[in-house]
Amino acid sequence: METGDRLLTPGEVAALFRVDPKTVTRWAAAGRISSIRTPGGHRRFRESEVRALLEGDDALDDTSNGNGRVHPTNE
Repeated sequence: METGDRLLTPGEVAALFRVDPKTVTRWAAAGRISSIRTPGGHRRFRESEVRALLEGDDALDDTSNGNGRVHPTNE
């Protein structure tokens, strides 16, 4: 982990991606985003990785496995 890299909660990550926190937990369980477990068993996410995913082309939606909703685009 980078020095000073902040750890985000599933709720904070969800707010950035505009999804439900349970979606973020599913992404982590599926290996789509890496997480760190706290001593209490809670998931935390590296802010630098989350920001990179937000800025990248990697889509983190649930549509690839048929479990998610498809949101129409305004074209």
